[in-house]
Amino acid sequence: MTEERWVWGAGLATIADDGTVLDTWFPSPAAGRIPLGYDPQLPPDELDRLAVPDARRSVEVEIVTLEIDLDAAPASTSDAYLRLHALSHRLAAPNTVNLDGIFGHLPNVAWTTAGPVHPDALTRLRPFLAREGIQVQGLDKFPRLLDYVTPPGVRIADASRVRLGAYLSPGTTVMHEGFVNFNAGTLGQSMVEGRISQGVVVGDGSDIGGGASIMGTLSGGGTHKVSVGARTLLGANAGIGISLGDDCVVEAGLYLTAGTKVVLPDEPRRADGSPTTAKGADLSGRDGLLFRRNSLSGAVEAVRRAGVGVTLNEALHA
Repeated sequence: MTEERWVWGAGLATIADDGTVLDTWFPSPAAGRIPLGYDPQLPPDELDRLAVPDARRSVEVEIVTLEIDLDAAPASTSDAYLRLHALSHRLAAPNTVNLDGIFGHLPNVAWTTAGPVHPDALTRLRPFLAREGIQVQGLDKFPRLLDYVTPPGVRIADASRVRLGAYLSPGTTVMHEGFVNFNAGTLGQSMVEGRISQGVVVGDGSDIGGGASIMGTLSGGGTHKVSVGARTLLGANAGIGISLGDDCVVEAGLYLTAGTKVVLPDEPRRADGSPTTAKGADLSGRDGLLFRRNSLSGAVEAVRRAGVGVTLNEALHA
């Protein structure tokens, strides 16, 4: 096991009255093992000053120092949070971190503008939180990325649309209706106006159009990890359940799944004169294809296209 497959960090764990660890924030996680000579009893001053109870939320805040093997399954809530931080700090790419059983280590949390609150305490604390101007923003296992990490060189129009554990490369813009789940993201400059589901990666220079959707593997029993290549356009309100290669286009409004029957106009016709067809899965990952719906027949078609795909606005993604 090389040190590159380890991550360590010193952080702050929020602990409810019943002992539940609600979250852990690691401000500066790093690749490798805990350095020789590092003394967990002498944490950084900024953490020491912040490790104080918060009676408003009925929580304690404690310092945690942890190192994890990225190839092993999560073993605790703090371990799970360090894995999500490793992804969002770009220490590990999506689908390279063992996240088996992570949901079991992430409690459901009431996320407020002052930090996490145990859901069982929320009803009792609500009037006191309201008096302090503290609002509840959600009830979920995963928090917002920007409450923990500020990825350099990235624009996120609506903080609620990107979860901690998202991997966003410099030059990525996530617009108001875009969404990026944990263990998913962009591998270069990208425009995200649609949904990037868990496990999905989008290549450099690609555009996920408004309202577009990419299938993940959390629901439906699928196992294929969908990816989108470089310079590829997923049109507005389109959707895919197969991977796209480089320089592809899916026209607006077209939903393409593994079982979709696709006509191939560029291929020779069959002996009986009928067009050659393929399932969507057979075309998964191929480069230079335009997927469209024939406006006369209604058939889904895949035709070869020459040259590069979309070109992003350089000023917008600088």
